[in-house]
Amino acid sequence: MNIAENLNSIMETIQKSAKIKNRDPKEITLVAVTKTIPPENIQEAINLGISHIGENKVQEITKKYEIIGDQVTWHMIGHLQKNKVKYIVDKVDFIHSLDSYELAQEIEKRASKIDRNIKCLLEVNISGEESKYGLSPDEVKPLLEKLQQLKYVSIVGLMTMAPFVEEPEETRQYFEGLRVLSQEIREMNLINVKMDYLSMGMSNDFHIAIEEGANMVRVGSRLFI
Repeated sequence: MNIAENLNSIMETIQKSAKIKNRDPKEITLVAVTKTIPPENIQEAINLGISHIGENKVQEITKKYEIIGDQVTWHMIGHLQKNKVKYIVDKVDFIHSLDSYELAQEIEKRASKIDRNIKCLLEVNISGEESKYGLSPDEVKPLLEKLQQLKYVSIVGLMTMAPFVEEPEETRQYFEGLRVLSQEIREMNLINVKMDYLSMGMSNDFHIAIEEGANMVRVGSRLFI
């Protein structure tokens, strides 16, 4: 794998996609997804300028954190079970997969013990696929109303995964849907709820996501091939 060449290609795509919508490419955060990637390759990516790492599994975060530590900002992007929160609450800065009040309560409980604020994004199953985790769009606003009372869980945005399709253009409707939902939430003026981040777009479709407002893209296979 040539991580340097791959990273250059990704950054060029980010710049092109941002300029299509007259956006500043610097406002878009690239989260390198390091699922199954060994620490030495991750370190190479860090040396090339990667500063945000996303992992799908708690055990991967705990193992790699021992080696890499806080050189980077850590993102938990995969499904998170309540009984695993205690293992990562002192390590991750962002959790992209908040999908229930019960999970939020557990994060709150664990984070309060170490006086640490955790930035969380609600995971929205915008496409309605049965195989995917996440809230339905109709469940998002009622949950946010309840989350306002939490102190150590800060809601900072929304995350989604579009269906994997041959033609990336077909994902546009889902990214647009999440952007519209984000705008509606912003207008609600909820306490402790911000819509700073739209985490959407992966290796095959992040250029479309950026055109539709993503400012956090999760790229793995295209970087580590």
